[in-house]
Amino acid sequence: MTTAANVPSAVIVLAAGAGTRMKSATPKVMHPIGGRSMVEHAVAVARELNPKNLAVVVRHQRDKVAEHVSAFDSAATIVDQDDVPGTGRAVEVGLLGLDAQGSEVEGTVVVTYGDVPLLKTETLRKLIAFHEEGKNAVTVLTTNLDQPGSYGRIVRNEAGEVTAIVEAKDATPEQLAITEINSGIYAFDAKVLRDSLTRVTTDNAQGEKYITDVLAIARQDGFRTLALDIEDRWEVEGANDRVQLAQLGRKLNDRLTEMHMRNGVTIVDPESTWIDVTVTIENDVTILPGTHLQGTTHIATGSVVGPDTTLKNVKVGENVKISRTEGSDSEIAADATVGPFAYLRPGTKLGVKGKIGTFVETKNAEIGNGSKLPHLSYAGDVTIGENSNIGAASVFVNYDGVNKHRSTVGNNVRMGSDNMYVAPVNVGDGAYSGAGTVIRKDVPAGALAINEAPQRNIERWVIEKRAGTEAAEAALAAEAKGSASSAKESDNQ
Repeated sequence: MTTAANVPSAVIVLAAGAGTRMKSATPKVMHPIGGRSMVEHAVAVARELNPKNLAVVVRHQRDKVAEHVSAFDSAATIVDQDDVPGTGRAVEVGLLGLDAQGSEVEGTVVVTYGDVPLLKTETLRKLIAFHEEGKNAVTVLTTNLDQPGSYGRIVRNEAGEVTAIVEAKDATPEQLAITEINSGIYAFDAKVLRDSLTRVTTDNAQGEKYITDVLAIARQDGFRTLALDIEDRWEVEGANDRVQLAQLGRKLNDRLTEMHMRNGVTIVDPESTWIDVTVTIENDVTILPGTHLQGTTHIATGSVVGPDTTLKNVKVGENVKISRTEGSDSEIAADATVGPFAYLRPGTKLGVKGKIGTFVETKNAEIGNGSKLPHLSYAGDVTIGENSNIGAASVFVNYDGVNKHRSTVGNNVRMGSDNMYVAPVNVGDGAYSGAGTVIRKDVPAGALAINEAPQRNIERWVIEKRAGTEAAEAALAAEAKGSASSAKESDNQ
């Protein structure tokens, strides 16, 4: 619960980096894990703080990133970084961009990154509370690593105050032995930040304006500079290449599956189960191995999903069974069954106790309570009433080469196997059809639809037209056997 004491005046999300190690046409911060892009994770966490102002600083592939951010958070202020490189300059233009909207930003400013997707809102609240309660000018979020590698080291004095952030390449052997590292995530006093940034230069080996220099300047000016150390290193891990992206994705998914299991969901194999952050699952649901739940999918209590099932934006009712199925933008009501090997395309709505069976594909199909499409069929652009059965190998022929048309099937209908419904057609309540029927006209309620084409057999066609084949030899043998039987029967008379 956010209180006035830990609501920041502004959050600045840095998303300007090129991310060349991704080797991708997609901007680094737009690469997804857990159903959201990395920058969407970062902005969502920032937005949960209810900041008065939120800015996203962009540069590399500016238009793509700006459009992407605006699509999921239209209230975010997009600020362009100029030609001056460095995190310090990125924060500076972000602050200037917010200042330009009205009065100057005052109070606490949080700085975070668009490629740090596992950071929690709770952690940022703790950072803000620690920063404000201590009346700090700068508070940096840190963590300890057994192998800190190239991360900047946090140098503290005996009082625990941060006296410097030293880059690994500039560190002494004693400083390299420090395991506490800089995450790059900060809480600043806006006035100190604004003044210090004007004094940060690019006079360094990289020719960049570093945000770490703000802490050093604030320290020189006699302000209080501290660090908040957190145990969970994954919260401050960024993704600079696809290996790190996969590692973060794995860690995020582990946390999501654990959360759902602790909330009463049975996940048989968490390692092979992938769940987006936007998915909701009620208790007493069972998820079998190889299942992927994406988007706004919701699974109600008592349902069993999987194995080997992918659902995206699918609403699943209570006590539903779904096996080896791919589905998107669909609704499945309580006590229904789907699969195995079903394909539910957008617009599918399956009623209570309905069935979409083996090798059935549906699209824009409304299937009423208790109705069944058991196997080997395609139902596109159709409304099927209640308690009706569509025979195996049936196709709703919805496309005439130019336009698509919709058909309807009534209640308590029993349709034969291998039927073709040439849309638009209407089948009335209680109607039947024979096997192999091509339905081109409406079928009245209670009628039997059949095609009046008598079967015609051409005797000895295979023997004469396919001579020498195995089929012809089998036919000849059967013919000879039949002749011998006839002869024997004649002798016995």
